[in-house]
Amino acid sequence: MASDIEPVGEHALLDIDGAKRLDEPEFLEALMREAAETAGATIIGSHFHHFGEKQGVTGILLLAESHISVHTWPERDFAAFDIFMCGAATTSTAVQSISKCFKGAKIHLRSESRG
Repeated sequence: MASDIEPVGEHALLDIDGAKRLDEPEFLEALMREAAETAGATIIGSHFHHFGEKQGVTGILLLAESHISVHTWPERDFAAFDIFMCGAATTSTAVQSISKCFKGAKIHLRSESRG
């Protein structure tokens, strides 16, 4: 059954192979905050956990428009970002902002309209 109703938001899964600085929670939080702000989202909270020296990070920005999260595996140079935004915020702008921080890495994007 097709719907004539606009989707509520756009959800993107961003896999980055060959990424560096994945054991730096401050770096990851800063790039995610910039991505959210650039996309027109409102940050309402954050939490980042570093698993130890030279180990991965898991983190989330809670947005009025939903969220941006990350999980990293520095031993594999791999990061997985999850970006979901609704309202006037633009997921694609956040994806571009995050991607530019990982020049030279292989980036795989999957995106889907939600709702």
